[in-house]
Amino acid sequence: MKTETTFTIHTETIEQENALKAFAKALKMKFEIAKEKPYDPEFVNKIQESRQQAKEGKTVKIALDDLWKE
Repeated sequence: MKTETTFTIHTETIEQENALKAFAKALKMKFEIAKEKPYDPEFVNKIQESRQQAKEGKTVKIALDDLWKE
């Protein structure tokens, strides 16, 4: 019976990674290694800009009570 199951395994050491590769190869399993994707550069720039604005005092403060007014 053929299945299309994907497993995500988080290794902590190179030895674990090598063992998993050897295991998959021994069973003739297809596998790929995905490195963690970095954050979207545009998103990072927006966060950095917001942090800089906060340091410069360029913020708007809203009273908690004003949030719940109708």
